[in-house]
Amino acid sequence: MSVGEEVRAEQTRPQQSLGTSAARNLATTTKSVPQMQEISSRWLLRMLPWVDLQGGTYRVNRRLSYAVGDGRVTFVKTGDQVSVIPAELGELPALRSYEDEEVLGELAQRCRQREIEAGQIIASFGSQVDEVFLIAHGKVEKIGSGPYGGDVVLGVLADGAYFGDQTLLDPEAIWEYTARAATACTVLTLPRRDVEQIAERAESLRRHLDSRRSIPAQRTNKYGEKEVDLAAGHSGEADIPHTFVDYEAAPREYELSIAQTVLRIHTRVADLYNQPMNQTEQQLRLTVEALKERQEHELINNRDFGLLHNCEYDQRLQPHDGVPSPDDMDELLSRRRGSKLFLAHPKAIAAFGRECNKRGLVPESIDVAGNRIPTWRGVPIYPCNKIPVSDTRTTSIICMRTGEEEQGVIGLRQSGIPDEIEPSLSVRFMGINEQAIIKYLVTAYYSAAVLVPDAIGVLENVEIGRWR
Repeated sequence: MSVGEEVRAEQTRPQQSLGTSAARNLATTTKSVPQMQEISSRWLLRMLPWVDLQGGTYRVNRRLSYAVGDGRVTFVKTGDQVSVIPAELGELPALRSYEDEEVLGELAQRCRQREIEAGQIIASFGSQVDEVFLIAHGKVEKIGSGPYGGDVVLGVLADGAYFGDQTLLDPEAIWEYTARAATACTVLTLPRRDVEQIAERAESLRRHLDSRRSIPAQRTNKYGEKEVDLAAGHSGEADIPHTFVDYEAAPREYELSIAQTVLRIHTRVADLYNQPMNQTEQQLRLTVEALKERQEHELINNRDFGLLHNCEYDQRLQPHDGVPSPDDMDELLSRRRGSKLFLAHPKAIAAFGRECNKRGLVPESIDVAGNRIPTWRGVPIYPCNKIPVSDTRTTSIICMRTGEEEQGVIGLRQSGIPDEIEPSLSVRFMGINEQAIIKYLVTAYYSAAVLVPDAIGVLENVEIGRWR
């Protein structure tokens, strides 16, 4: 008998036992709870120390500081023409807090665009500074002399940075380093003579620059804080200096941010379809998971309190070769004491791993809650997919110190709110409407605070797509 004949015979044979399709009508199917791809490890929420507030506001008191102008300059691009936003000139130390929009607009119009080739010298050590450079695009290396006469890279400046701004306050200023284009650059230059011409006509600008020139006369420490007068190493009846510690007159206050949604469930579903799983509980569980994902995203990216936007300019580094190398990670660590953790996109962690492989390095890993976490110099590198990756395949790596006692980064929340199911997260019953739909208001309150500027650092413009 052929195979085909055997199949036909099997199909015509009378059924001798209960089929599986009919048997399923009497069986209880084993089910999983609803799954959700959006759920991530959320290491930031897990590792950030949380501080409970009273009244929904946290004030960060600091010593009085005279350091100003540590921001970034923003540009507008139209075709191949680049211009600076007038108000962004207020990020320059000499123009910080200057608010005359008309004068700032005239200063912006005086900025001249220049295209600079890679390797070209922009400014030479020892020459007089006569213009301010604003970097619209590209990287510029600051080159100095080493102890044995060789060149050393003092730092790398990139998009939004500026240099030469000291000329606005000191006409006799000279370049203390050589500025060289590491890549092709688009820069805007603002000559000192143009600023002086405008200041001759604009009394407000002249008064502002004069007031800024008086700031260096203040005795400050290397962080720009008012110095505390002390005496040490003296003997006999020496006069001991008198001093006090001054505070900021207007310290920053962080108000709790909010994430909310209204969950709707039909009463028929809630009443009749609760076995073997409670429908209301599962709906709330998945909604809370989505809310926590958004909470972590805001802690990273929010323009008011997000970590990426609250890192000071002098704590932002550029990778020397584009990729995240061990050297760059060491530089990021060296900028602060007691670093507790790195945060990086998983693709950035993979890129760093490739650089370690090239050098024959094997970073150690540690066990955290049953997960193997890679480390660098003993500091864990936690994955965080909320750190954005740009269209040009670049991202950032965050390094931070945490905790109030360490003057680090802290999370903010307020426990004890009504209908709380977790600290600072509540589910409130809102009633049933005429369509028999139950409504629940799901709310999370949160924020983050950077207690001192060096608590957080960012390695920016990290390339993650280079494999060679």
